[in-house]
Amino acid sequence: MRSDLPLPETGFLRLSDVLKVFPVSKSTWWAGIKAGKYPAGIKLSERVTAWRAEDIRSLINNPPS
Repeated sequence: MRSDLPLPETGFLRLSDVLKVFPVSKSTWWAGIKAGKYPAGIKLSERVTAWRAEDIRSLINNPPS
């Protein structure tokens, strides 16, 4: 995991930003959400999903086994 990239304390991250700090493929990310390993995103609009920075920080600090 890339801990040298800054994450905001609060706010939302788009998928491209999430994958910069948690480097998995898009398909692995979506499969992990479906399996409950990764946090689900929040729909901001019909075609926009984002993730809470706090959830991503928690995922980085406590990765799934």
